[in-house]
Amino acid sequence: MNPSTAQARVIVDELVRNTVSHVVLSPGSRNAPLSLALYAAAAEGKLSLHVRIDERTAAFLALGIAARTGRPVAVVCTSGTAAANFHPAVLEADRAGVPLIVLTADRPPELRAAGANQVIDQHNLYGDAVRYFDELAVAERRAGQNAYWRSQICRAWNAAYGEWRCGPVHLNVPFREPLVPDGGEGADEWFESLDGRPRGARWTELPDFGALPSFVVPSARHGLVVACDAGVRAASEWAEQHGWPVVSETGGLGLGGSTAISGGAWLLGVEGFLTEHMPEQVLCIGRPTVFRQVQRLLSDPGVEVLLVRPDSDWPAPAHNVRQVGQWFDEPTKPSDPEWLARWRRADAAATDAVRATLASEPWPSGLRVADELVRGLPQDSLLVVGSSNPARDVALAGGLRPDVLVHRNRGVAGIDGTVSTALGAATVHRGPSYALLGDLTFLHDINGLLTGPAEQRPDLTIIVLNDDGGGIFSLLEQGAPEHSDSFERVFGTPHGADLGALCAGYHVPYTLAETLEEFRAALRPQPGLRVVEVRVDRSRHRDLHARLRQAVAAAVTGE
Repeated sequence: MNPSTAQARVIVDELVRNTVSHVVLSPGSRNAPLSLALYAAAAEGKLSLHVRIDERTAAFLALGIAARTGRPVAVVCTSGTAAANFHPAVLEADRAGVPLIVLTADRPPELRAAGANQVIDQHNLYGDAVRYFDELAVAERRAGQNAYWRSQICRAWNAAYGEWRCGPVHLNVPFREPLVPDGGEGADEWFESLDGRPRGARWTELPDFGALPSFVVPSARHGLVVACDAGVRAASEWAEQHGWPVVSETGGLGLGGSTAISGGAWLLGVEGFLTEHMPEQVLCIGRPTVFRQVQRLLSDPGVEVLLVRPDSDWPAPAHNVRQVGQWFDEPTKPSDPEWLARWRRADAAATDAVRATLASEPWPSGLRVADELVRGLPQDSLLVVGSSNPARDVALAGGLRPDVLVHRNRGVAGIDGTVSTALGAATVHRGPSYALLGDLTFLHDINGLLTGPAEQRPDLTIIVLNDDGGGIFSLLEQGAPEHSDSFERVFGTPHGADLGALCAGYHVPYTLAETLEEFRAALRPQPGLRVVEVRVDRSRHRDLHARLRQAVAAAVTGE
């Protein structure tokens, strides 16, 4: 087996062990080892593979899946501008706290220096938008590769899932040729074991909850506790329960208990003693920094390390950490019931005023469409709300029902990739799914409709509020009458696009709902992907919002 194939198979296997069940792939040459490994894993039912030819839509599809499931999703591409096209989704995932594992293939260093094709600088490509960045060493035929690859996948998963807040991580993976598996006898052989932990466990176990040492479970009879900084007392209590000796980098004084070994730093430096008393497992509290003999012990490939550490940057000299525990405590503050009651009374008055005003409005308007949509959604629906006017319309028309799950790309509040995000979220939602988008948001990511015949098309109804341009600007300062001369050209930006014809090109069913009855009928759940267009007049936006503000103010203040 060649090194690139070995590395890719291990990476995919460890992703699966780290509960990654969805991977989105964009095709390419340099990422061929990962593509083939992912295809094999999907064929074996280990994960769901989604293939998209457009990297930007691929990344937003992954974001939608991750946002809906709350679990890390991997997205994979080749080198060069392909990796750059992930950037908008990475920015959204950063600000929105969505866990993404971005795997970008790359040329090895010697090809970058030679000016090879499809080469850009992918080091820290996404800047501080990622929780963690690492470039894996180029795969080689040398000992310890399996542990190193698996350990780095666990680090990436841990950073994406978030000690404090989820977010994107970036692993850059340079591959040397050959990029496809070898043929012939011995094609699947590697000089050392490429197996992961027994029974499908991840290489480094990362609990989904805060853990004190008492939550760390040993699986060996002969172990040692190394207390490097804080947590010495807790370590002593844990050791008392399990009968393990405790060695502290600060010495044994003050440890207390029958397990404290005051001369532990000396004993770890005596080779003859360790030959007879080598622990099978070591529980390490904190980060060892003082003694080389401690580092040598933790680096021994025959020793499994259980680590308790209050952050995500854990030490692993031999990439052999089996379990990581963390802990934290967040204070809470009592609420004021009367404060809440006053807000609820005002809310009821405002809602009644909005409903009465909208009921007197002719069909359609953005606010009326949003109101009808929310009230007409089936129970347990998913609603993906686009930026600009749809996000405002849903909130201003009365808000969402408690039985409707909503997603909005409000991390950086862009219109990028919203169609793909909706498709990703709908793919994993168990129930009917809808999206409410403006026309520019829809057109900006219409390539999200491009789905190959082998790919899953979820049950998703996309409602497009088409006001032929940037209707949001009608409500801002730019929409004031004194700016009317410039408004249409640089803010309104009418496009005149035929949405029905565009949908036909992507083989997506399309409906134009011109009446309220047609719109209500279009909301009835149907299988598959479809688009419903509602055309509204953006010249009415500014006046309607002004009248709504007046009605709400009068209802709340009585003036």
